[in-house]
Amino acid sequence: MSREAIREIFKNTGVEALFITDPHNMWYLSGFRGGEGMVYISPERQIVITDSRYTESASRESSFEIIEENRHHRRTDILDEILKEDDVHIVGYEDKFMRCFEFSRLQNRLTRVNQWMPLDEQIDAIRQVKSDEELTLIARAEAIGDEAFAATLKTIKAGMAEREVAAELEYQLKMHGGSRLSFDTIIASGPNSSMPHAVPSERKLAEGDFVVMDFGCKYEGYCSDMTRTICIGGASDEQKKIYGIVQKAQQTALDGIRAGMTGREADALARDVITAEGYGENFGHALGHGVGLYIHESPTLSPNDSTVLKKGMVESVEPGIYLPKKFGVRIEDLVVIGTDGVRNLSHSPKELIEI
Repeated sequence: MSREAIREIFKNTGVEALFITDPHNMWYLSGFRGGEGMVYISPERQIVITDSRYTESASRESSFEIIEENRHHRRTDILDEILKEDDVHIVGYEDKFMRCFEFSRLQNRLTRVNQWMPLDEQIDAIRQVKSDEELTLIARAEAIGDEAFAATLKTIKAGMAEREVAAELEYQLKMHGGSRLSFDTIIASGPNSSMPHAVPSERKLAEGDFVVMDFGCKYEGYCSDMTRTICIGGASDEQKKIYGIVQKAQQTALDGIRAGMTGREADALARDVITAEGYGENFGHALGHGVGLYIHESPTLSPNDSTVLKKGMVESVEPGIYLPKKFGVRIEDLVVIGTDGVRNLSHSPKELIEI
């Protein structure tokens, strides 16, 4: 747990206790990986509240006090007792994660709380800059992606369904050490590749298809993320042109991103290249996003994000061009922000692969 960052939240907001319910933040702050229950933090003590399925594992994973909730000792009863003992009247809660029903229930039953303070992204912000240990785990997760991609390339051929390719890639991610997927694998071929988040279908790969492959796994809880676009058979002149523009845009961003610039400025590095080539309207999403315990973290590399990038942040860099009903291209690497540039964690080839 980043004790200094938590102390700053208490100091700057005036809250007297924190209710943490986002599973990723629960893990980050307490070490408890189960994701069920709540973490309570006050200047006096730190507690994990969870049920009997997780109490033993929580006691092994976390140095926090563990309290079991059950039908005879409900969470609201536990919290009421704790708040009384700690003399807490101002509570900070994760408004971007907590469901309205749960918040209303807490408000109605914890009557001694006279002020509920939304934390917005203050807890998430603590996770933005990664420690050396976190960077090692993310780098290993990305290396597993490299290994799985290389193994999957040996099996891809015309006639395979998108779902078959996805299944093979996911198998390889697991076989090379991934514990689970970071997100649902995207395999999009031919005209489906013009949809950035297409779902793998029964469509069969055909000669001349671009195939967008977006995938990632978790290693010790930390995510990887990578996209490569390959071609089944020989690529057309138009396909080669679009691929070259995306590759140039990504390399321009990789060469220019560094600590001290904003997410908006980083996005512009790639977007300006694509716009200058006449395809600005075909690049609809942000250049990238933070990656860590969760696949989409802040800050983003986006025209709408003015967050200043800091050394140790991990960001995806993934420009794309999508021509509706024709094809799409996306190339994505995972990088660590540094003061003089970025360290690229992705090592799969980015030259156009024609199978």
